[in-house]
Amino acid sequence: MNLLRRQFLHLAAGAAALPALSRIARSQAYPSRPVRVIVPFAPAGDTDLVARLMGQWLSERLGQPFIIENRPGAGTNIGTEAVVRAPADGYTLLLASPPSAINATLYAKLNFVFLRDIAPVAGVIRAPFVLEVNPSVPAKTVPEFIAYAKANPGKISMASAGIGSGPHVAGELFKMMAAVDTVHVPYRGQGPALTDLLAGQVQFYFAGIPSSIQYVRSAKLRALAVTTKTRSEALPEIPTLIDFLPGYEASFWGGFCAPKSTPAEVIETLNREINAALSDPRMQARLADLGATPFGGSPADFGKHIAEETAKWGKVIRAANIKPE
Repeated sequence: MNLLRRQFLHLAAGAAALPALSRIARSQAYPSRPVRVIVPFAPAGDTDLVARLMGQWLSERLGQPFIIENRPGAGTNIGTEAVVRAPADGYTLLLASPPSAINATLYAKLNFVFLRDIAPVAGVIRAPFVLEVNPSVPAKTVPEFIAYAKANPGKISMASAGIGSGPHVAGELFKMMAAVDTVHVPYRGQGPALTDLLAGQVQFYFAGIPSSIQYVRSAKLRALAVTTKTRSEALPEIPTLIDFLPGYEASFWGGFCAPKSTPAEVIETLNREINAALSDPRMQARLADLGATPFGGSPADFGKHIAEETAKWGKVIRAANIKPE
């Protein structure tokens, strides 16, 4: 009788543990094949750099290739919708950035609602935009540049990585607060915008610091100010725009998202590994070299940030009457 009782209790305990073991097994099995990371921009921009840096880490840690796929177009909506429509199994991810929040207001009709249809995984980096000018521009300070723009209304060109991109709305906020009239020239990504800024085809650009810091350090571009509330450790000599335009603040950020309904254990695996990367001294040094700081935190933390950015830039888009192409 005692033997039968012990056998029954043993079987009952095993049955109760099965759901937990099943969840653990699924989590440990992920990923069992290559993972696609959709970057909705052309190569060579900040978002692309972040995806490739973290993709290499995840490939090494999780034992499967994290393949970066650039799918630019429609202000990042093509790449984003591809992730929204992908199976919610963790094998198609999105590298989200400011347009993920901006487009909710910019586009009157989208085939998805970002905050509803995408599951945040983890923020990776934050970094300032940098107000950069071609060296041919005579201004060496923000007040000099504002005076130069006011003396040449409608004659100075501002590049952007596309209509509604982070550099675009950062520039529009600057134009509103500085009361200057410049011509907006949108490009299909940050790489082409930087190319023309370096060539002098456009005069200024709110560049992401990771992809442009090398040009500032080599004096191929002149940095006038960073857009965050505090100075950048990577460019400590460059003042903040808030010093000249009280209340101004903008920043680049990037992080991973997945389709809605992706299993929680998959998101937990990715979040854990991303946070492990961000706490690694080698990764921190690499990010610092790019002028960025680790983001990290929980999926909920990243989701809250995206919601706050959606509200903030929605006000700017409406005030500046920005319309998509």
